[in-house]
Amino acid sequence: MRPKFILIFVFYTLLFLFYPGDSFHFHIFSYNRELFNENGVKKPIKLSPIPYLRTQTFPYLNAQGIYVVYLPSFTPILEKNPHQKFLPASTAKIISALVAYDIYKPNQIIEVKKTISEGQLMGLVPGEKITVENLIYGILIHSGNDAAYVLAENFGYQKFIDLMNKKVKELKMKNTHFTDPAGLNNDQNQYTTPFDLALAARVILNHPYLSKIVAIKEIIVSDVDFKYFHRLVNVNRLLGEVPGIGGVKTGYTQEAGQNLVSFYKKNNHQFIIVILKSEDRFLDTKNIIDWIEWNIDFFLPE
Repeated sequence: MRPKFILIFVFYTLLFLFYPGDSFHFHIFSYNRELFNENGVKKPIKLSPIPYLRTQTFPYLNAQGIYVVYLPSFTPILEKNPHQKFLPASTAKIISALVAYDIYKPNQIIEVKKTISEGQLMGLVPGEKITVENLIYGILIHSGNDAAYVLAENFGYQKFIDLMNKKVKELKMKNTHFTDPAGLNNDQNQYTTPFDLALAARVILNHPYLSKIVAIKEIIVSDVDFKYFHRLVNVNRLLGEVPGIGGVKTGYTQEAGQNLVSFYKKNNHQFIIVILKSEDRFLDTKNIIDWIEWNIDFFLPE
């Protein structure tokens, strides 16, 4: 073979191997070679199933913001205004819980100095001493606004809010900002999106401690002296009603409408369902689950 043709052959061989073009498989081989060959040992790749729509029929939903994603690969399967800004209401407590876990120890005791009386309440009493763990139960299960404010004010209210927005940046929630720990404020400086809340839900569902709390339907907790008892009932009425639902967080104000971030699992397939500004968040979520059942299938890449 002439040297000229040998050079041409080598050139195109290297081009094939190292230029990925638009092919997904070329990208894997060219940019992720360490997945295939480490210290000379070839390793198999474990690929997640890829969801696809059987038909282009979609459920009737009245929510203004929707994002439904297949959790293992974070593949979106249904969306409506995924990056539009909405009021978060109590979905803000997902971030509050993550921040509280970062700055406190679960068995740390906090004395309640003052409480608020707006919206959903855990029923904290000034002077009672209660663990951080029980306050986190209060915000994630019962959506207690008073619990969120106690956690924030004990640390330093503005410092807590700053950490919430720092956490948002860490999670790449680019269109989210908070101004209070409970999501009560309805001003233009507090907002989130369906996509961003899916990112937050993914993190809390992967959290070994908090992921268990969001799936609790009902629990009774007390202060450290067993003087005050608080019955906490999950606001998400789909827990225990719809098989496969395992959290994550509700939210409601008159201005925000009905919000709901859900974790749904069926036959080892896991989904995050985000509903914002709905007139019936539970019906919307059930309609999406029914739609997933008959219209989503999977294939495994070879």
